[in-house]
Amino acid sequence: MADLLTAQDIKTWLKKLPNWDLEKKHIERVFEFDDFSQAIEFVNGVAEIAEEDDHHPDIDIRYSKVTLRLSTHSEGGLTDLDFEVAEKIDTLVDE
Repeated sequence: MADLLTAQDIKTWLKKLPNWDLEKKHIERVFEFDDFSQAIEFVNGVAEIAEEDDHHPDIDIRYSKVTLRLSTHSEGGLTDLDFEVAEKIDTLVDE
């Protein structure tokens, strides 16, 4: 089991991942693509990361917009694993 992060730990992680927003007990990021096919291709990449790490984000797909939410449900909040998966997801898109 992973330990819940302190507020300071979360701030440190968010500095490394500036495109993610803190929302209560999860982190969230919206990704926008040119069309539905690109959005689905991205989601398939996210699914591979999620399976490898056995940590699965909540995924909301609205045509070309994908919203991801990460938290460690078993711990009731954020752990290092959430941010590690977010970091890997960020490598799927060119900034």
